[in-house]
Amino acid sequence: MTGLYRFIEAEKTTFGVALLCRLLKVARSSFYAWAEGEAARRRRQEADDALAYKITVLHVASQHTYGAPRIHAKLVRLGH
Repeated sequence: MTGLYRFIEAEKTTFGVALLCRLLKVARSSFYAWAEGEAARRRRQEADDALAYKITVLHVASQHTYGAPRIHAKLVRLGH
C-alpha cells in the first residue's frame, strides 16, 4: 500500500489526489493519514539522528571512556 501512496504523492500535482485515489481504489482519507504519518516519521527520524550525533560527540570528547550512564547524565545536564 505504501507504494501506491508514494505514487499518489509523486503525481498529485499533475493529476490531483481525488482522481488518483479513485483510479487506484484508495480512500483519500487513508492517503492523507499516510501522508501525515510520513511527515511525523521523518521528523522523528531527524530528531533521532540529531540525538545520535550528540551522543557520538560526547563519547568521542570523553576519549571513548564514557558509557551509557555518563552519556545519559551529560545529556540530561544539557537539557535533553
